[in-house]
Amino acid sequence: MTDLDRLAKDRDAALRLTPVSRETAARLDQFVALILKWQKAVQLVSAASLSHLWTRHIADSLQLLDLVPGAKIWADLGSGGGFPGLVLAIALKDRPGAQVHLIESDQRKSAFLREAARALALPAMIHVKRIEAVTSAALPGLEVATARALAPLPGLLALAAPLLQNGAKALFMKGANLDNELTEATKSWNIRSTIVPSKTDAEGRILLVDQVLRQN
Repeated sequence: MTDLDRLAKDRDAALRLTPVSRETAARLDQFVALILKWQKAVQLVSAASLSHLWTRHIADSLQLLDLVPGAKIWADLGSGGGFPGLVLAIALKDRPGAQVHLIESDQRKSAFLREAARALALPAMIHVKRIEAVTSAALPGLEVATARALAPLPGLLALAAPLLQNGAKALFMKGANLDNELTEATKSWNIRSTIVPSKTDAEGRILLVDQVLRQN
């Protein structure tokens, strides 16, 4: 089986897990083509995951949409190669009023994010900054903040909490160590949250945070 055959098979598997419209699937195809082109110069995903790009990265990102149905204004913290931020923007393109803010300080990855957003005419704004330099005022109407493979939960909450103060929720994509991270985080934070199993990873879990307050 060739690499293209593997990718096509993985695409079919991903779209069975997280079905999308024909228009969204076409945009995702364009996005994948851009990733494969840029990957030669900038490591957007690990080389080992390229043959599972659709299930490991795209379906993994798409599953977040069902957890906060109707949300229009998103912020992705530490967007990297655009997961989940650009994938969400692709899926939300036809939703009136949608906007996805992608926060990424790496210049080369930010250049890719900008090019993909431009080429696909996405409702995405790229913030080339460290997360702690972004204020809630820069994200008007924020409803959901996301983070994927960014930092252990205590540090992640410290980054995200200032952006959640106006009632936004958070979706943190985590692995098997989430219970330990929660135990550590609750030493400093009061957290109201729900754990949702991942559709794409047997060990993966998504922490849906409704409210977070630092303890005195």
